[in-house]
Amino acid sequence: MAKFITIGYGDSAGYERTDPALREAAHAQDARLEAAGAVIGVAGKAVQVRNPQGRGMQVTQGAYLQSAQPLAGFALIEAANLEEAVRMVAGTPCAVADGVVEVWPLETISGA
Repeated sequence: MAKFITIGYGDSAGYERTDPALREAAHAQDARLEAAGAVIGVAGKAVQVRNPQGRGMQVTQGAYLQSAQPLAGFALIEAANLEEAVRMVAGTPCAVADGVVEVWPLETISGA
């Protein structure tokens, strides 16, 4: 099985205007993914960490990445391939509540 990182983007306005039954079904899909071993979490406040050329750590409050919608959460899932991973997240809250979910294949670094 391959591993995938998913990044969900969405705002509360999109969530609130989504039919409550569809929201419930989306949360049930998250619960199924978790029961199957996915690690799912809501995004907290980010910090940026730099250590240019090993000369000293610098920590800055806030995210480096910006998007049209707020970052909502992450998941680590396993699937046979990208197509299956996409199907797995298509029914999750960000995907159905006018947000978006990115699916990134996680390529391991040899020796890590």
